Amino acid sequence: MLYKAGLVLEGGSTRGIFTAGVLDFLLEKEVDFSYVVGVSAGSCNAVDFVSKQFDRTRHCFMPEKENDYMTVNAILKKHSIFDMDIIFDKYPNGVYPFDFDTYFASGTLCEIVATNVANGKAEYFTETSDRARLMQMCRASSSMPLVTPSVELDGNFYVDGGVSDSIPLERTLDMGYEKVFVVLTRNKGYRKEPSPRMDRVWRRYFKDYPELVEVLTMRYDLYNRQMDMVERLEEEGKIFVIRPEIKPISRAERNRERLMEFYRHGYIQMMKQKNALIDYLEK
Repeated sequence: MLYKAGLVLEGGSTRGIFTAGVLDFLLEKEVDFSYVVGVSAGSCNAVDFVSKQFDRTRHCFMPEKENDYMTVNAILKKHSIFDMDIIFDKYPNGVYPFDFDTYFASGTLCEIVATNVANGKAEYFTETSDRARLMQMCRASSSMPLVTPSVELDGNFYVDGGVSDSIPLERTLDMGYEKVFVVLTRNKGYRKEPSPRMDRVWRRYFKDYPELVEVLTMRYDLYNRQMDMVERLEEEGKIFVIRPEIKPISRAERNRERLMEFYRHGYIQMMKQKNALIDYLEK
């Protein structure tokens, strides 16, 4: 069933495997949305959901070789904790093939959020035919500052979409969607704290990009205001939210048992709340 509604997917690196569980259940039940927006790891979940590839995201988050995309070679030669070439080239074009044909044939509008390095602003990308550009969009959205290099896209450089718009709920409402389903990867009530030590790192590392530095140093405030909005609209019954109810894994979790537990938790949470979600979407 295709619902005229928005689906908002938060990032969180490997915590995104919770979202994979949520979406895999929805894929099984053929619940679909006319608009999907993904941030960082949420972008990977978003494209796999639109391409209707059950279990693909889980495989990418926990590949057969436990450390497949977290390698010494990536750290030493590519200056990246995660080997982005493996995730956004080797996987979709071979190891865990991405169904580009189904994705491009979908009637769902899918937007991927990335942060422009030059001005610190969020940009929302779509792609309807170019396979390489679609994966580059997801790579840009997932490029965490300091952890992975910035990514060139359409002549500009980008970092993680979560820097400028961690939870693009406002974007979804501005797109005209009155029904919105938000998938979070943190527990209810979570808020970020300012980090003066990291602020000094940002100012030094991105000294040529003052607008990006400003966004990075104030990210905690933006995130907290977004969470305030999420919880307020959730309480008012205007949006539907699902989130973990167990302790989240770390953003760089590598233990397969913990990853699988978090995935199953997402699947079970969605199974429990499926009827409530449908009621919300249909009322």
